Amino acid sequence: MTVAQAVFPIDLGAYQYLKLDPANSTLTDEQRKALKANIELVRDAIVFFTATGAARGVGGHTGGPYDTAPEVMILDALFRGSPDKFVPIFFDEAGHRVATQYLMSVLEGSMPAEQLLSYRAAHSKLPGHPELGLTPGVKFSSGRLGHMWPYVNGVAMANPNKTLFCLGSDGSQQEGNDAEAARLAVSQQLNVKLIIDDNDVTIAGHPSDYIPGYTVAQTLIGHGLKVLEGDGEDIDSLYGLICQAINTDGPVAVINRRKMCVGIEGLEGSPHGHDVISVKAAIAYLEAKGRTEAVKYLQGIQAPKQNYTFIGSSDDLGSNRNVFGDAVVSVLATMTDSDRQEKVLCVDSDLEGSCGLQKIRTAYPEIFIKGGIMERGNFSAAAGFGMEKGKQGIFGTFSAFLEMCISEITMARLNYSNVLCHFSHSGIDDMADNTCHFGINNMFADNGLDDGYETRLYFPADANQMKACVEAVFFDPGLRFIFSTRSKVPYILNSDGNHFFGHGYKFIPGKDEVIREGTAGYIVSFGDSLYRSLDAVDRLKQEGIDVGLINKSTLNVVDEDMLAKIGNAPFVMVVEAFNRRTGLGSRFGSWLLERGYTPKYAYLATHKEGCGGLWEQFPHQGIDPNGIMTKVKELVR
Repeated sequence: MTVAQAVFPIDLGAYQYLKLDPANSTLTDEQRKALKANIELVRDAIVFFTATGAARGVGGHTGGPYDTAPEVMILDALFRGSPDKFVPIFFDEAGHRVATQYLMSVLEGSMPAEQLLSYRAAHSKLPGHPELGLTPGVKFSSGRLGHMWPYVNGVAMANPNKTLFCLGSDGSQQEGNDAEAARLAVSQQLNVKLIIDDNDVTIAGHPSDYIPGYTVAQTLIGHGLKVLEGDGEDIDSLYGLICQAINTDGPVAVINRRKMCVGIEGLEGSPHGHDVISVKAAIAYLEAKGRTEAVKYLQGIQAPKQNYTFIGSSDDLGSNRNVFGDAVVSVLATMTDSDRQEKVLCVDSDLEGSCGLQKIRTAYPEIFIKGGIMERGNFSAAAGFGMEKGKQGIFGTFSAFLEMCISEITMARLNYSNVLCHFSHSGIDDMADNTCHFGINNMFADNGLDDGYETRLYFPADANQMKACVEAVFFDPGLRFIFSTRSKVPYILNSDGNHFFGHGYKFIPGKDEVIREGTAGYIVSFGDSLYRSLDAVDRLKQEGIDVGLINKSTLNVVDEDMLAKIGNAPFVMVVEAFNRRTGLGSRFGSWLLERGYTPKYAYLATHKEGCGGLWEQFPHQGIDPNGIMTKVKELVR
């Protein structure tokens, strides 16, 4: 049975469209019963349809939307009971709690329940963060974690006679712009009510362990907010606090204490609850609730597979983002204990498992800092450590968050800092979170002047080159940015079928490499676009079009010898997953013209909103092998 034919196996028609009046802060027995029934129904539905994402391999997030069901159910009833009093939007600064937005869209009739069965799938219009204008019923784009409160302040100023809510979390409140939002809300006495899920859990662990002394409540009190604290699972207390917040002028924060994934065996209180629930755990939960049809549906899901067979690269895959950590550990192992502790500091931003930094923490915990969800401050801390000659700061996070650190990067350069940065999840591959998590503006890091302190941008093509790159540049001075993808990538093969970057290979910063020679013209690529370009090149050669391929793993340095070689070819085409407006292709043509080279020129890159899913993002942007081959054939006509 296809998704289009399937029936959502949990009866959402059982939802009770309750109306509540904040003037009455005590629930009746009937209201309490209805709220509890709605909470259970919504939680069961969230567990089920987010688990379909797990079953199809696109991931997702279960714990956040599951946890905040009680407050969302109360807000929904308040919006319905007093529609003129509120801006009826469930603004949420933890964008990964998108399941809430999708489920509420269904309950208000904006889309059919069956659409939820395609949660995070390609072309389903249900990406991992809400996007305004894409999904029916979604009323805002959340962007990345901790970005909504400042925005909601502006919405409040546009609606001075209404109350607004912003759902938050102890994780999102770690972001520095929330401190700025708090001060503005207090100074302008904005009628914004923060409803914060405080479960002491983020991806990398428990904030009470890694940033002791920090509390959401005391922080917000320090900014001047009125703070109300309670048990998020006590429905009467929760409702009373929300009513108190509404009936209090100005900004108020309601902080709800609860365990992550309360009531879900194996996930309760665990950081694992942050991500998508496993199919096994979801089935156990749903069976205990008697949701047999939902269980059957989960058991029948088959994950879609990438059936295209790439040529020119290996069948086996390597995880560059994890190899980064392995490579750093191998370099650190060559240092004495005293030198290592004196000269190296690694600062994480709650993504150690995603960026490979957990390898460094496991091997050398004495040089590792769990910095929390504070990218700008953490980057600057690493840079400050690396201010002294001979010392190295190491920093890692997602590539999409590089944009948040531009000013700090400039300050690090002005202070001659030495920082080795790993920005994983670069480009678009395997990015079901979609557009707000695309790492496509990485060239922004190269924002210094021609005579400024050295900055180098590297994007290795496979795990072999990643290891060689880290080993080659680790002790270099200046700012070094190494990029990797979320997806695993195959190993690049030479014409003889052996690993191109295998035994004996040495990475030379600033030097481009000829992967395939050609007479018809050259494709220039890097990272995970390289093996796709290689597939296209080898297939074009089979068709009699002799195209060459260049690997430009150092993105911001002109290799004059290579530019002269390809500049005299009939055409040059850059293929990349970066932003077409800001990527390598946007400057490569200028490099050619400045030196008097005039081949036909084109560049393919990410140029439109994402489609969700995993590998599907590449053909969606026209930078898969078929798209590359089509463009080459236009150039050689």
